[in-house]
Amino acid sequence: MSRSTHLVGAWPGFSAAHAMDVAFTRLGPWLDRLSDGETGLRSQWVTPIVEGMRANPDVEMTQDGDYSHYDKTPKYKVREGRTLDPANIDLGFRRAFEGSYPAFKELRRRHGYDHVRFQVGVPSPIDLAVVVFGGPAAFADPSLVEAFLRAEIMEIGAITALADPEDVVFQIESIVAIPAAGAGETSGDVHAMTGESNQMLGRISGLFAALAHGAPENTHFGIHLCLGDFNHEAFSRLENVEPIVRVANAIVERWPDGRPLDYIHVPFAAASEPPPTDPQFYASLAQLRLPEHVRLVAGFVHEHVDEAGHRALLATIERAAGREVDVAATCGLGRRPDNAQAYETMDMSRLLLQTTA
Repeated sequence: MSRSTHLVGAWPGFSAAHAMDVAFTRLGPWLDRLSDGETGLRSQWVTPIVEGMRANPDVEMTQDGDYSHYDKTPKYKVREGRTLDPANIDLGFRRAFEGSYPAFKELRRRHGYDHVRFQVGVPSPIDLAVVVFGGPAAFADPSLVEAFLRAEIMEIGAITALADPEDVVFQIESIVAIPAAGAGETSGDVHAMTGESNQMLGRISGLFAALAHGAPENTHFGIHLCLGDFNHEAFSRLENVEPIVRVANAIVERWPDGRPLDYIHVPFAAASEPPPTDPQFYASLAQLRLPEHVRLVAGFVHEHVDEAGHRALLATIERAAGREVDVAATCGLGRRPDNAQAYETMDMSRLLLQTTA
C-alpha cells in the first residue's frame, strides 16, 4: 500500500467549501479521508462546545476565561440538585455535518476522488470532561465523562443515519491520553490527577472502545493522539515516544469488533516546536502492536523543517516502526500564526509523497 497523507482536522478557508476545495486541489491524490476544514470557531477544537455550556441548564460557571492559555478557559460545575443530562449537551457535530457534507460530496465528485471518506472529529469523552469541568472534577466524578460519552454516541448515531456508514470516518481525538500514559511536562492539572498510569490508561482506552462500541456496526473510526496545539502551544511534551506506544497499544487491545479502526495518528512535534531528530527518541516505535490494516500516521511534517530534514525524519520513523507510515502534521493546521505556514505544510506533505511513492 502506498503512503497517503492525513489532515487532522482544521486548516484555513473562508468557508467549509473553500477549505475542502483547497485540500482536494493540493492533496487530492494522496487523501483517504477529509474533514470540512473545521473553519471559524471550530478551528479552536472544543471551544464551541465549551461556549455552548454557558446555556446548559444543568451547569453553572465557576470561572470565565479568555482562551489565552490552557488554564484560562471557562470552567463549570453541575448545579446543585441536578445531573448532567446528555440531551442538554450541544456538541454540534450533526449540525456541522449537515452543513458541510453536501458540499463535500459535490467537491469530491468534481475533483474525481470518489474513494475519499468524510471525516468527523470527535473529542474523547474524558477530554471534554477535563476541559469543561477541570481535571480534578473530571477524574473524580465518572458521571461527567459518562454524560459526554452518551451525548457523543447519540450524535454519531444521528450522523450515520444521514449517510452511508462506509462514507464517513469518526476521528476520536485526545490530548489527555498521552499525559495519562506518562508523558513529561504537562500544562494544566491533568498530569497530577491521572494517578497510576496503567490504571488511567486502561480507563481512557476503555472509553475509546465504549464510544466505538456505541456506534452502529461497521462505523469507521480513526484515532488522533495529540500533544495539544492551543494557540500553537503544546499541552504536553515527550522525552521519547514510549507514552505514545503505550496508548496506541492499549487502544488496539480493547478495540471492539465490528467497528473498523482505519488509522492511528501520533504526534512527534510539540506545536511550534519541530520534531526531534535523534533516532533514540523514536526507538520505542518498534514496540507498536498495530494490525496491518490499521495505518500508522506519523505527525512530523512541520513548518520549521526543510525538505532534507523531513526526508531524514521519515526514514528514521519508518526504520524504528518497521513499517511504511502515512505523513501528516502533528495537529490541525488552523491555528498557525500565518495561513501560509499551513499551506506550506500541505505542500511539503505532497512533495514527500510525490518523491517516495
